[in-house]
Amino acid sequence: MGSRKVTSVSEWQGRNITVAGLGVSGVSAARALAGLGATVTVVDGGSGEAHRERAASLESEGISVRLGDAESLPPGTDLVVTSPGWKPSSPLFAAAAEAGVDVVGDVEVAWRLRGPDAAPWLAVTGTNGKTTTTQMLASILDAAGLRTAAVGNIGTPIVDVVLEGDDAYDVFAVELSSYQLHWAPSLRAHSATVLNLAPDHLDWHGSMEAYAADKGRIYEGNRIACVYNVADKATEDLVREADVEEGCRAIGFTLNAPAPSQLGVVDGILVDRAFVPDRQKQAQELAEISDVQPPAPHNIANALAAAALARAFGVQATAVRDGLRAFRPDAHRIEHVADVEGVAYVDDSKATNTHAAQASLAAYESIVWIAGGLAKGATFDELVAGAAKRLRGVVLIGADRELIREALARHAPEVPVVDLDRTDTGAMSEAVRRAAELAQPGDTVLMAPACASMDMFTNYNKRGEAFADAVRELGTTRA
Repeated sequence: MGSRKVTSVSEWQGRNITVAGLGVSGVSAARALAGLGATVTVVDGGSGEAHRERAASLESEGISVRLGDAESLPPGTDLVVTSPGWKPSSPLFAAAAEAGVDVVGDVEVAWRLRGPDAAPWLAVTGTNGKTTTTQMLASILDAAGLRTAAVGNIGTPIVDVVLEGDDAYDVFAVELSSYQLHWAPSLRAHSATVLNLAPDHLDWHGSMEAYAADKGRIYEGNRIACVYNVADKATEDLVREADVEEGCRAIGFTLNAPAPSQLGVVDGILVDRAFVPDRQKQAQELAEISDVQPPAPHNIANALAAAALARAFGVQATAVRDGLRAFRPDAHRIEHVADVEGVAYVDDSKATNTHAAQASLAAYESIVWIAGGLAKGATFDELVAGAAKRLRGVVLIGADRELIREALARHAPEVPVVDLDRTDTGAMSEAVRRAAELAQPGDTVLMAPACASMDMFTNYNKRGEAFADAVRELGTTRA
């Protein structure tokens, strides 16, 4: 694990810690805590080959692993460290509560491991756009010459980077899910943002109110700026409710011309009226809309949020511009695949809920929409009603496509709909072919499913890859 300069080792030495979950964050936390002198037991309800391989690796390092039993608390446990996905209602946590044992997450562990001179955290959450915004922020910080890393829910366990020592980084760009925030009571960011709020993960949180409250934890104790979305009042309400340090400011971002203490857009330019000497009269140009790729409205909003956090950390305007120019989003996020016979084909497989699909649909004028999958309890009336005027046609796939078809019948009855009743490996190829039949030159065939992928695909990445392969196949046959 390399050299460590952690000042809080004594907090962990000799403790009996149970780690819940054998995933990436669980394995990271287990190794880190064992390396700090704790006695660690990992529990996981799984017992398959992959679980056994991970267990054997940890056991070779002196870490106990208990597979197939994730409900009972190991004797002597004095702290439970949970992986993000474990529900608060899990029997293990009920047993911990009965025994008077605290439950925290890996983010909380990372926060407690920080030394007195540790790099500040610029934190990002929201229903959609977290990863893109965090990566944009890291790109801007890097362009400013700062030593940084995009960590947390983005894929790199934050425990690992914290253990590299206080002098390894200047600042972290930290993506945090609602799950992680639920289990991180001590977290106090330098500055933070909630990008947006829409119903999601309600089966985990129990209610929209509980979900929003966990998102709002990101603002607690902020020192410099709480960044909110002017177009989403719920995010501003969370700022108002937060207990922050004296002098911390509320900073809005908007796709319109900004008021004082906001970042926004004027004549195609991203501008700052928050971090300037005279915000009543001055505005600082940061970048052009063309510097953001793709320049879809929701991605401009992501860029403004990232810029606000960077500016709160003192980053110059030129670094915001250079960082945005250098950034390219991950695959399957409103990604242009190809043009075939004058029709653009766009992969937004990451749009796994209605809020994300709504943002994607708003980016194009004339759309043949490929949608459907696992609805996860979502309803589609608002989404369809808002997009109806942009739809040239719709191709429906997946287990819950009937819910979207019914919404289309209510709110867009004139729009042609192709309902594909198949889930085999050729289904996406047929979906793309049928979409191409509906499209005209100048249209966009947009796969923004508004649903999860697991009914037909391993994950949204595989769904996006299938779409891209089908588009390339279409281009070959029509060349």
